[in-house]
Amino acid sequence: MTVDLVLSIVMLAAILLLLGAYAMWKRTGEAKQPALMVVLAIVAIANVLIWTIPNSDGSSPMGSAPEASGAAEGR
Repeated sequence: MTVDLVLSIVMLAAILLLLGAYAMWKRTGEAKQPALMVVLAIVAIANVLIWTIPNSDGSSPMGSAPEASGAAEGR
């Protein structure tokens, strides 16, 4: 569940970055910062795809990621 939550938050952040970049570009006409925001969103989306798309043997890195144990959560 933890990995799913993190990937969902990353996708939401990428969508918001794209929307914010478009809004900033339309409002200010500046190109550099919105372009960097688009690049960051593309990197975030690529990272999610790397973790979720299965490889040639049908397994994905997300499926083999260890779940957080109680010791790692401070229990």
